[in-house]
Amino acid sequence: MRQARFDEQGSCIRWTEAAGDGPPRVYLHGLGAASAAYHAHIAADPELAGRRSLFVDLPGHGLSDRPAEFGYTLEDHAAALAAALDEADVRGGEIVGHSMGGAVAIVLAYRRPDLVARLIIAEANLDPDPPLTAVSSGISSYSEEEFVTGGGFARVLDRVGPTWSATMRLADPLALHRSATGLVRGTRPTMRHMLMELSMDRVFVQGALSGELPGRDELTACGVRVVTVPGAGHNVMFDNPAAFVRVLAGGQP
Repeated sequence: MRQARFDEQGSCIRWTEAAGDGPPRVYLHGLGAASAAYHAHIAADPELAGRRSLFVDLPGHGLSDRPAEFGYTLEDHAAALAAALDEADVRGGEIVGHSMGGAVAIVLAYRRPDLVARLIIAEANLDPDPPLTAVSSGISSYSEEEFVTGGGFARVLDRVGPTWSATMRLADPLALHRSATGLVRGTRPTMRHMLMELSMDRVFVQGALSGELPGRDELTACGVRVVTVPGAGHNVMFDNPAAFVRVLAGGQP
């Protein structure tokens, strides 16, 4: 396990690595998840194995520290991720971000393009104010106190089901609430506009069961390759791992 400090208090963001050759591939998890749990089986596939792979847990999640003074906005997460990649001597990496991790990856690429040569985002949040059915909206509908100490965290764990709750219960409730609130708030410019302005290789992965991607034509016109994975919903790496691997390898699902 490796780590890097990301705030003045010495809090650390942590990651595990698989050694390999070629440009590093960095995996980022979504809200309430953990990177190795969601992506280790993808990185181990024979079509992708042999590349240096980093499984980074964002602040407040998984192996990383969870300081109460941290803001946990998308920009905060991206700055902490940059500290990890600087410590790991990653330049021109391939960033694979799922859901919230995709939004964080976009902010990272926009602010530190030297760190990113290829951006693959799966089911990422591109716009503020997601539908009320989204888990991030549900979490942010609570006040911070209600969520952390008033039973909101337990109610969300019951609602999201066993797969998601397996990692969400490991996240710090305060960090989870602030991360969800930051995700709902979004960024300025928005994640969508940042993605459209970037110049590196960009791939947006959408699960077919999630429906049509809003603004797909606009993204395509800006050079973003939009790929639909059949038989997959939000968790494309679990629903159709073989197709997800093919996309990461540069092919069709």
